[in-house]
Amino acid sequence: MFTVIGRFASQAFAIMRIIMGLLFFFHGAQKILGFPPMQGMPPGGLPPIAVLAGWIELVGGLLIAVGLMTGLAAFICSGEMAVAFFIGHFGPAMSKGGTWAWNPLVNKGEDAVLYCFIFLYIAAHGAGIWSIDSVIRGRSATIATTS
Repeated sequence: MFTVIGRFASQAFAIMRIIMGLLFFFHGAQKILGFPPMQGMPPGGLPPIAVLAGWIELVGGLLIAVGLMTGLAAFICSGEMAVAFFIGHFGPAMSKGGTWAWNPLVNKGEDAVLYCFIFLYIAAHGAGIWSIDSVIRGRSATIATTS
């Protein structure tokens, strides 16, 4: 099979893992640390489920970015995003009687779906190169070849 950057697949995966982990960390930092300030923040702070989500995002995102306990962290973060989609996006759209409530473009849940499946892939794949997990296990990079 023809690939454009196949010989750099390990590096591309590592960059994706690091960036996705950092982006998720920033979501948690906004909820837990208050930086940057959230638009439309409800008075009195966040509800308990949002605080729990914030901690998962903060800690899980950091673990994924540095590649420590990556499989477990990514699996938990994937599950959090699945819950976020169904509780925060799909459910409210259904309660309004939306015919297209299942559609992430309509219910504004596209980010949750993307995070969910990217983290599920990371959980299945493992941390890869440039991670603490690979240093701990003493693994070398796997080279993708085409035949």
